[in-house]
Amino acid sequence: QNTSSQEIHPSNSSYASDLSESHTGSALLRNRTFYSRSDSGISSLLPSDSFKYLTWHKVEQNDIQGSQLRCPRVREGPSAEELFFRQECTLPPRKRVLEKNKWETWLQENWEDCTNLNLSFQGLGDPYQVANFNRILRRLIRVETLWLVDNSLVDLSAARLPSCRVLNMNKNHLTSFKQLPKIPQIQHLSLAENHIETLAGLSSLRCTPLESLTLKRNPCEFHQNYRKRVFSCLPNLKMLDGILKLPQDTSPPETNIFSKICIVS
Repeated sequence: QNTSSQEIHPSNSSYASDLSESHTGSALLRNRTFYSRSDSGISSLLPSDSFKYLTWHKVEQNDIQGSQLRCPRVREGPSAEELFFRQECTLPPRKRVLEKNKWETWLQENWEDCTNLNLSFQGLGDPYQVANFNRILRRLIRVETLWLVDNSLVDLSAARLPSCRVLNMNKNHLTSFKQLPKIPQIQHLSLAENHIETLAGLSSLRCTPLESLTLKRNPCEFHQNYRKRVFSCLPNLKMLDGILKLPQDTSPPETNIFSKICIVS
């Protein structure tokens, strides 16, 4: 086809800019291979990639307290020895990490003053990470709303949350109500997608001001007379699995057995 050069490239300047942009793009693609890879295996150009194993209070020149955060990362990263064994070099140099004593770290975390906190999706893959998570739970003496979704939690019976009114523990590995933390002020409790098989231990919540309970996608949900049994155990409960208490959820009073006896003379 006889096509003029002006029809293909309207101006020399635009043609040059197109070349420069394509050259820059190809250069960036080539340079991506020289950067470290993230956890997903995809090359990353983010400058914060070297801090991915650090909690916020270990970053230099940082004075943010735990009570100022809503979704902090508390899962500790692997040790330097483990990273060396993995042949990863993602930890920043020691001089870039502000070394604090335990008392300064304790004050900066400030968990005792937290009222709303989301510790979901922490990825607690190692025992020392679970231990650090439990350490933080023991300090939450004033938290009122707490989310612990999808943390592979098994047993929190040793923890006590004296002020907690809203607790979300969906998508964990609880098998019994006896594994719940001590929650004397609980009003709204969500335990969907756990492995709770029986309603044994549910009576421990009878002395609490519990108003709503969610047990969806637990094995106990498929028991006969499931709703009647829950409301019978928790008479003050107003909502179960997102449905308000219905008249048929309350068992009728038992009829006197002697009234059914037919006397024949």
